Amino acid sequence: MEFSPILQPVVALILWTMLMWLWMYVTRIPAMNKAKIDSANLIGGTGADLDELLPAEVQWKAHNYNHLLAEPTLFYAIALVLAVIGQGGGYNLTIAWIYVGLRVLHSLIQSTVNRVMFRFLVFMLSSICIIILAIRAALVVFG
Repeated sequence: MEFSPILQPVVALILWTMLMWLWMYVTRIPAMNKAKIDSANLIGGTGADLDELLPAEVQWKAHNYNHLLAEPTLFYAIALVLAVIGQGGGYNLTIAWIYVGLRVLHSLIQSTVNRVMFRFLVFMLSSICIIILAIRAALVVFG
Protein backbone atom coordinates (compact mmCIF):
# COMPACT_ATOMS: atom_id res chain seq x y z
CA MET A 1 0.00 0.00 0.00
CA GLU A 2 1.37 3.38 -0.96
CA PHE A 3 1.09 6.32 1.37
CA SER A 4 1.56 10.01 1.02
CA PRO A 5 5.03 11.17 2.09
CA ILE A 6 3.50 14.06 4.07
CA LEU A 7 2.43 11.48 6.65
CA GLN A 8 6.09 11.15 7.68
CA PRO A 9 6.32 14.63 9.28
CA VAL A 10 2.88 14.03 10.83
CA VAL A 11 4.13 10.88 12.55
CA ALA A 12 7.41 12.58 13.47
CA LEU A 13 5.57 15.42 15.24
CA ILE A 14 3.34 12.96 17.08
CA LEU A 15 6.43 11.09 18.26
CA TRP A 16 8.04 14.38 19.33
CA THR A 17 4.88 15.28 21.25
CA MET A 18 5.06 12.01 23.13
CA LEU A 19 8.74 12.57 23.87
CA MET A 20 7.79 15.93 25.39
CA TRP A 21 5.09 14.11 27.41
CA LEU A 22 7.78 11.82 28.78
CA TRP A 23 10.14 14.73 29.54
CA MET A 24 7.28 16.49 31.33
CA TYR A 25 6.64 13.57 33.67
CA VAL A 26 10.29 12.67 34.19
CA THR A 27 10.81 16.19 35.56
CA ARG A 28 7.40 16.87 37.11
CA ILE A 29 6.99 13.77 39.27
CA PRO A 30 10.30 14.21 41.13
CA ALA A 31 9.53 17.93 41.56
CA MET A 32 6.13 17.07 43.00
CA ASN A 33 7.73 14.63 45.40
CA LYS A 34 10.32 17.23 46.43
CA ALA A 35 7.54 19.79 47.01
CA LYS A 36 5.74 17.16 49.13
CA ILE A 37 2.63 17.28 46.95
CA ASP A 38 0.40 14.36 47.85
CA SER A 39 -0.77 13.45 44.35
CA ALA A 40 -2.71 10.44 45.68
CA ASN A 41 -5.11 12.78 47.45
CA LEU A 42 -5.38 15.54 44.84
CA ILE A 43 -8.94 16.08 43.69
CA GLY A 44 -9.84 18.22 40.71
CA GLY A 45 -7.60 20.99 39.52
CA THR A 46 -5.47 21.24 36.43
CA GLY A 47 -1.80 21.05 35.62
CA ALA A 48 -1.75 24.86 35.68
CA ASP A 49 -2.48 24.68 39.41
CA LEU A 50 1.05 23.36 39.79
CA ASP A 51 2.50 26.63 38.45
CA GLU A 52 2.43 28.05 41.97
CA LEU A 53 3.85 24.91 43.56
CA LEU A 54 6.62 23.75 41.23
CA PRO A 55 9.68 25.52 39.79
CA ALA A 56 9.02 27.32 36.52
CA GLU A 57 11.67 25.24 34.74
CA VAL A 58 9.68 22.10 35.55
CA GLN A 59 6.39 23.58 34.39
CA TRP A 60 7.87 24.82 31.11
CA LYS A 61 7.84 21.24 29.81
CA ALA A 62 4.16 20.89 30.68
CA HIS A 63 3.34 24.20 29.05
CA ASN A 64 5.11 23.10 25.89
CA TYR A 65 3.31 19.74 25.86
CA ASN A 66 0.03 21.67 25.99
CA HIS A 67 1.22 23.89 23.12
CA LEU A 68 1.94 20.78 21.07
CA LEU A 69 -1.71 19.83 21.47
CA ALA A 70 -2.97 23.22 20.23
CA GLU A 71 -1.77 24.71 16.92
CA PRO A 72 -0.26 21.47 15.59
CA THR A 73 -3.81 20.12 15.29
CA LEU A 74 -4.15 22.49 12.34
CA PHE A 75 -0.97 21.02 10.87
CA TYR A 76 -2.33 17.49 11.25
CA ALA A 77 -5.58 18.48 9.57
CA ILE A 78 -4.00 20.27 6.62
CA ALA A 79 -1.40 17.51 6.16
CA LEU A 80 -4.18 14.93 6.00
CA VAL A 81 -6.09 17.06 3.48
CA LEU A 82 -2.95 17.30 1.34
CA ALA A 83 -2.42 13.54 1.61
CA VAL A 84 -6.00 12.79 0.56
CA ILE A 85 -5.92 15.15 -2.44
CA GLY A 86 -2.61 13.73 -3.64
CA GLN A 87 -0.55 16.82 -2.81
CA GLY A 88 1.59 15.39 0.00
CA GLY A 89 4.95 15.52 -1.75
CA GLY A 90 7.33 18.06 -3.23
CA TYR A 91 7.12 21.62 -1.91
CA ASN A 92 4.31 20.73 0.52
CA LEU A 93 6.41 17.97 2.02
CA THR A 94 9.36 20.33 2.43
CA ILE A 95 7.17 22.92 4.18
CA ALA A 96 5.74 20.19 6.43
CA TRP A 97 9.23 19.10 7.51
CA ILE A 98 10.19 22.73 8.12
CA TYR A 99 7.09 23.04 10.31
CA VAL A 100 8.08 19.99 12.33
CA GLY A 101 11.65 21.26 12.73
CA LEU A 102 10.37 24.63 13.92
CA ARG A 103 8.03 22.98 16.44
CA VAL A 104 10.91 20.89 17.81
CA LEU A 105 13.01 24.06 18.07
CA HIS A 106 10.10 25.82 19.81
CA SER A 107 9.89 22.95 22.30
CA LEU A 108 13.59 23.07 23.05
CA ILE A 109 13.53 26.84 23.55
CA GLN A 110 10.45 26.77 25.78
CA SER A 111 11.62 23.79 27.81
CA THR A 112 15.12 25.10 28.49
CA VAL A 113 15.80 28.86 28.30
CA ASN A 114 12.17 29.90 27.63
CA ARG A 115 13.07 33.23 26.04
CA VAL A 116 9.68 34.58 24.92
CA MET A 117 10.93 36.54 21.89
CA PHE A 118 12.84 33.51 20.56
CA ARG A 119 9.78 31.35 21.12
CA PHE A 120 7.53 33.90 19.43
CA LEU A 121 9.76 34.15 16.36
CA VAL A 122 9.83 30.37 15.92
CA PHE A 123 6.07 30.14 16.58
CA MET A 124 5.42 32.84 13.97
CA LEU A 125 7.55 31.06 11.37
CA SER A 126 5.81 27.75 12.06
CA SER A 127 2.41 29.44 11.75
CA ILE A 128 3.45 30.80 8.36
CA CYS A 129 4.17 27.21 7.28
CA ILE A 130 0.59 26.23 8.15
CA ILE A 131 -0.76 29.25 6.28
CA ILE A 132 1.25 28.31 3.18
CA LEU A 133 0.08 24.68 3.33
CA ALA A 134 -3.55 25.77 3.82
CA ILE A 135 -3.40 28.16 0.85
CA ARG A 136 -1.82 25.49 -1.33
CA ALA A 137 -4.53 23.02 -0.32
CA ALA A 138 -7.25 25.60 -0.90
CA LEU A 139 -5.98 26.24 -4.44
CA VAL A 140 -6.54 22.55 -5.24
CA VAL A 141 -9.71 21.93 -3.25
CA PHE A 142 -11.49 25.08 -4.44
CA GLY A 143 -9.69 24.89 -7.80
